[in-house]
Amino acid sequence: MTKRCEWMGVAAVIAMLGVWSGVLAGEPEGRIAALNAHPTPESLRTWHDLLAQETHVAGTAGDARTIERLAAAFGEMGLEVEVHEIWPLLCEPVSAALEIVAPERVVLEIAERVLPEDPATAESAGFGWNAYGGSGDVTGRVVYANQGTKGDFEKLAGMGVDVRGAIVFARYGGNYRGYKAKYAEEAGAAGLVIYTDPGDSGYAKGLAYPEGGYASDCCVQRGSVLTMAYQGDPLTPGAEATLEAERIGVERAGLPRIPVQPIGYGAAREVLGRMTGAAVPEGWQGGLPFTYRVEGGEALRVRLMVEQVRRVRRTANVVATLRGAIFPDEMVIVGCHHDAWNHGAADPLCGTIALMESARAFAAEARAGRPPARTVVFAAWGAEEFGIIGSSEWVEANRERLRRHAVAYINLDMAAMGTNFGASASPSLRGVIEAAAGDVPQPGDAEGRTVAAVWPGTFGDLGGGSDHVGFLCHAGVPSCALGGSGGRGWSYHSAYDTLAWYRKVVGPGYESALMVTRMTNAVASRLADSRIVPLEASAYSPDAVRVLKALTARGLEIGAFGKMDGGEGVAAAFAPIVGAAADAERRAAAAMERLAAAGSMDEGAAARANAAILGMERAWLDEAGLPGRRWFANLYAAPDETSGYAAWILPELARAVEMRDAGAIEAGVARCVAAFGRLGARADEVMAE
Repeated sequence: MTKRCEWMGVAAVIAMLGVWSGVLAGEPEGRIAALNAHPTPESLRTWHDLLAQETHVAGTAGDARTIERLAAAFGEMGLEVEVHEIWPLLCEPVSAALEIVAPERVVLEIAERVLPEDPATAESAGFGWNAYGGSGDVTGRVVYANQGTKGDFEKLAGMGVDVRGAIVFARYGGNYRGYKAKYAEEAGAAGLVIYTDPGDSGYAKGLAYPEGGYASDCCVQRGSVLTMAYQGDPLTPGAEATLEAERIGVERAGLPRIPVQPIGYGAAREVLGRMTGAAVPEGWQGGLPFTYRVEGGEALRVRLMVEQVRRVRRTANVVATLRGAIFPDEMVIVGCHHDAWNHGAADPLCGTIALMESARAFAAEARAGRPPARTVVFAAWGAEEFGIIGSSEWVEANRERLRRHAVAYINLDMAAMGTNFGASASPSLRGVIEAAAGDVPQPGDAEGRTVAAVWPGTFGDLGGGSDHVGFLCHAGVPSCALGGSGGRGWSYHSAYDTLAWYRKVVGPGYESALMVTRMTNAVASRLADSRIVPLEASAYSPDAVRVLKALTARGLEIGAFGKMDGGEGVAAAFAPIVGAAADAERRAAAAMERLAAAGSMDEGAAARANAAILGMERAWLDEAGLPGRRWFANLYAAPDETSGYAAWILPELARAVEMRDAGAIEAGVARCVAAFGRLGARADEVMAE
């Protein structure tokens, strides 16, 4: 308890002591135990068989059949089912080829081999592709750009390497693949080839599939290369992508223009092994057994041919609702996407099956006369792999309702990959997750301990890359991602992401998925069944101080603060935030203390208190959005602008530091101070009740 008290304040202590007023279905542990009696490994395996039986890329016939299966399954549970159709701009591959044309012609492999040991690979092993890459037929010399990050291309420029007209080779890792394409195009490259390096995911990690679980030489990571200043459908920014929606022109969406092709390290070896230029800088060497070089030399030429078709196509979210018995307007949302690049046994379906099993548990309790107090929504999102499209469109369609009534969003993307529990979460949700971890047994623990006893209790920050983004960054809904890791293997976005691979690498017993389902039940129940919403708005204050310390260190390291007088000058610039945060923490903690001391209250008073608590969460929303990214309206958290996956906490200040824009710090400080002021004012509304 001491560690939590140091940074969470009084409200956290109250929560940990279990005195949140009026838990509806008896003690929370009893309610959670009833829910967690339902999930079984056998049921999880059955869901997996159902959903991973075929390739189901968004917008295809397999996708449509998966949507039908999900809707039928939710309906059989007795839930209210909405098939929320959306019509985004999607794309499909037509053809692709990669070959060395000089000094000799070598046709390179761009597809996985079919494995007799895994019959599912016969269906899914088409050539690899990167969605939204440009179509084209280009030939050029070769430049190696390490991971293709912003810093890597800056390094090349500093070395005097001319990227213009070249075919750039970059290995996966370090950033979202879309930024590799963005920076390659900005540098003048004619095309981009992205490969899976054995040092990152292949034989340097362990035996390759099917003997082991890691990437073989032909394993290809597919994926989108979409980068925009908003999430969702490229042609309907900020609005739901209905069939009749008003759309912008494709040219305004800023889609990539250069062709982009993913390959395995076997094909990459043929090119990188023929390069004759200078050796790469320190840190750029990968796992292939030769010295990596920056340039290919005058003799080496590569031809890249890519053809894709982009068009508006149908897909859908499947949204199943269990109405709350006491506060039906207030809602907890649990989600995971359903689309995949192939069979998707790992990504996303090991999380989707936990979603389904959690829904089954809540539905069974409701049928037995024990419904949740709040509405719980179970959602299987469409077209996440193309750019977090389905969930973003649902958020845009329900934006005002979510901002008024959504308590939290729980994301389960690719959640069950081992039994080492982990979580990334908004500060106000961390106490709930810690408490829930004490309700769930740790799989296979000889001492019979709980997840809380084994998990170190550390949290990650939510950035980009999955379906939480719309809820957290656009609607201001506190969010978390739950999951388990530890499986020894890699099949990410490849044709080898099959049931056979998953059961070999993660295990046939579904211990990981069972743990994740039980954690989901425990977190969702605490959020849905407490009379007073157990969100700790006071936790934003110490978390912001943590972030300011990190930003200060980072800014001093890279010289981001201009004429400010070293650390003291930066501390003075950030001091208004520290003061506002302390004031907001005091007021929010006092509000929650008052609610805890109030004991039982009628439904009307509880509803008003809950509205004020949700108002504290929405204090971070600003309709002006972030600089250059208006869609991202949450001033507390956003994906970064240079990697796409990492989190920027206090993103306006993080941007100012990373861009070395000392002049933008003052505006960022003012907006953070205003947000903490709003949080404190809404806490006062609780005190006024």
